[in-house]
Amino acid sequence: MQKSVSCKSTWAAQPISSGSSSTSTSPTPQATTVEAAVSGNAVIVFGRSGCFMCHVARRLLLGHGVNPTVFEVGEKDEASVIEELTRIAAVDGTGIGLSVQFPIFFFGGKMFGGLEKVMGAHISGDLVPILREAGALWL
Repeated sequence: MQKSVSCKSTWAAQPISSGSSSTSTSPTPQATTVEAAVSGNAVIVFGRSGCFMCHVARRLLLGHGVNPTVFEVGEKDEASVIEELTRIAAVDGTGIGLSVQFPIFFFGGKMFGGLEKVMGAHISGDLVPILREAGALWL
């Protein structure tokens, strides 16, 4: 069964720091949760709550035998999650200069791209080797 993580239930009790207090270097609870989700899953999809494109992506990946984690982001948390995903992508060097838009895919802890890039890799036959390299497929 596919695992879905709701942003609302995960961060409901945690305050979300505003962009004005950027002097602190310690990560917020939200940043830790997003970073742990990215690094702890071979394939993770971040998308808005109820996004049908996330469903399309999930079905495509399930068709390949990959069981992705889907991270549903609530409307009030969207900006801060996008900011954190942009930071994570810049650290690993895969997302420098790119804007993060939902749905966004991380394979093996690195930002892969959006649905267009996943579909393009699927059509060209590159998706399965990428999923193997990320540790999502074994055969």
